[in-house]
Amino acid sequence: MSIADDIRLTDHHCHGVVREDPDRAAFEAMLSEADAAGPLHGSLFATQVGMGVRAICAPLLDLPRFAEPNDYLARRSELGWHEVTGRMLAATGIDRFLVDTGFEPESLISPHDLADYVGGRADEIVRLEMTAQELLARLDPSAYADAFRGELSRRAATAVGFKSIAAYRGGLDLDPARPSDAEVADAVADAQRDGTTGRLVDRTLIRFGIWTALELGKPVQFHVGYGDNDVNLDRCDPLLLTPFLRASAPLGVPIMLLHNYPFQRSAGYLAQVFDHVFVDVGLTLHNVGSRADTILAELLELAPFGSVLFSSDAAGLPELYAIATTTFRRALNAFLDDGIARDYWSARDAERIAHMICVENAARAYRLDAS
Repeated sequence: MSIADDIRLTDHHCHGVVREDPDRAAFEAMLSEADAAGPLHGSLFATQVGMGVRAICAPLLDLPRFAEPNDYLARRSELGWHEVTGRMLAATGIDRFLVDTGFEPESLISPHDLADYVGGRADEIVRLEMTAQELLARLDPSAYADAFRGELSRRAATAVGFKSIAAYRGGLDLDPARPSDAEVADAVADAQRDGTTGRLVDRTLIRFGIWTALELGKPVQFHVGYGDNDVNLDRCDPLLLTPFLRASAPLGVPIMLLHNYPFQRSAGYLAQVFDHVFVDVGLTLHNVGSRADTILAELLELAPFGSVLFSSDAAGLPELYAIATTTFRRALNAFLDDGIARDYWSARDAERIAHMICVENAARAYRLDAS
């Protein structure tokens, strides 16, 4: 069956795409979390995601499946980035984008420009650490806490959620206690003295940002697991967040665990035991390619179907949107078809589950109907 194929998607975590026609080196550098093609591991077309470009994206540019990389890039350049972006996004079936605007905003198209390609809607996700960095260098330490609260409240008037990259700034083993204003002032003074205001690494200030966001009642996303070589993967296990999840549970504000590979089973467990935890395997599926069925199924072993969302985490290349959505739909169809074949649920149940994961859970968690 193709239960999930025709459902319009809400992409609850993604980014803009570049306004350029990249050469081969630049294109490959944006394909995955690797730095770039190199003399030792060779071309990044020789990866699962690289194969996805040739298998899924080539026909969208009027090329045969598995067109050679140089032929693909030549055709891409001939059409131009604007036409390529339109074709890729039109193939996704996404009609709502929740866009993290804290990643290279100067080089990527805006959320609304992204949505215009499909006649859809876009909403902003505000990155907490970037917001903090904008304030740290210019404020007296005693004024920072109130200024940050005010700035986040202002941003919350239009944004649908927030995101923390604590995983990149020391790890997810966060002290669950909410910092006092006095502790925050001391941390700001330390950051200013140490010259670290341009890259927030102080864990007191990171925790303060997260708690401030939660108290505004908006969902907070956490990068979890797989990322580039700036993360220490052993510090990105979502189980490290368990004390924080316990402490934040009384607020009833959704916490969104993004990506999760290779910890997808742990993430599914957390989604089962904490009502406010939501999960996805965005970024993961287009990178694992032919193994996507297994990864999504492992997340869904324990995670309630009402706590799983779709995200692409596409950034830079519009091809990543096309590969992510195609791979996700195939993996979800395989999971649902297997359940029908094993008589674990009916075809009608499968349709209901698909709609939940593709769009309804995001609408509920982010209160999108009211936004």
